[in-house]
Parts: sequence; structure tokens; C-alpha cells
Amino acid sequence: MGPVCVLVGAPGAGKSTVGALVAAALGVEFRDTDSAIEATAGKPIPEIFVDEGEEHFRALERAAVAGALDTFDGVLALGGGAILAAENRAALAGQPVVYLSVGLTDALRRVGLGAGRPLLAINPRATLRHLMEQRRPLYEEVAAATVVTDDRSAEEVAAEVVDVVTAWSARRPAPEAR
Repeated sequence: MGPVCVLVGAPGAGKSTVGALVAAALGVEFRDTDSAIEATAGKPIPEIFVDEGEEHFRALERAAVAGALDTFDGVLALGGGAILAAENRAALAGQPVVYLSVGLTDALRRVGLGAGRPLLAINPRATLRHLMEQRRPLYEEVAAATVVTDDRSAEEVAAEVVDVVTAWSARRPAPEAR
């Protein structure tokens, strides 16, 4: 069946916070691929980056995304860089993907100085700006809908995502009777 909703976006977009709220509102489970990767690896993502490197992390991420898209039927949040892999973008085709768009100011306010985010360890503002510019076209490519998060509470964003998911569900044809 696949997820009822897949959330993508830059660090600080609110994927985990909003995702948990959307899942609760829809009465389904929530999963964050970053948390799944940490559980599989048995250590936090920053340690994976230091001990095995980014490429190893990205391989774990590709496996987590593929597994979740095949078997998970709740609300799924992808790590900010998951869309960098062409195979992840291809797997997202036809999925109910919502891009949580965030501006640099709000993203920085939400992620702070990048604690626990290996790619933001040095010069978080410049690095985050670069990541957002690099990834925005990829988020837009995979998204079936975009929800702007700037100057909005997590609850407001979640309510809009629920509305989007509900509209999608209403448009889906009912399974054929046997």
C-alpha cells in the first residue's frame, strides 16, 4: 500500500514535528527515516558520519527509504538529503509526497547552530543556505503538494497537510469489488 503521506524538506522545515501531528490526526503511525537509520546502525547520525562517512550514511538512508516505501503505511518523514539519491527520487514517483517549504531565517531559528546535524557543523548559516538552494529543485520535483511553513505553528502546518492528504484520499478510486 505505501505511506499515506511522505514529508520532504530542508532541515528545520518541521518534518518530524509536523509528521507526528499529522499521523496522530489521521490515526496512523509516524516514522522518521533518520530515526530508523539510527536504530539500524545502533548509533546517532553524527557518529555514523564520523565513523563511516557520509557515503555509508547515504547507503543506509537509501535502504531505509526503500524499505519504508514498500512496507510502511503511515506518515513518513525523510531526512533532508534523502532526495539527493536518484533512486530515492524515482521511488517517490507516484507517492503522496508533501514538500514542507521553509525559508532560511525560519530554518536557522528551528535548527539552531546545527547541533547533531553533521552537515551544519561548520558555518551553519552559509551551509544551510547552500543546501536549501541545491535541494529545492529536487524537493519540488518529487512533491505532489507544497506546504509553506514560514511564520506558522506546527499545528497550522499539520492541519494543512491533513487537508491535502484527505483531499487525495477522497480522489482515490475505491478498490474494485471482487
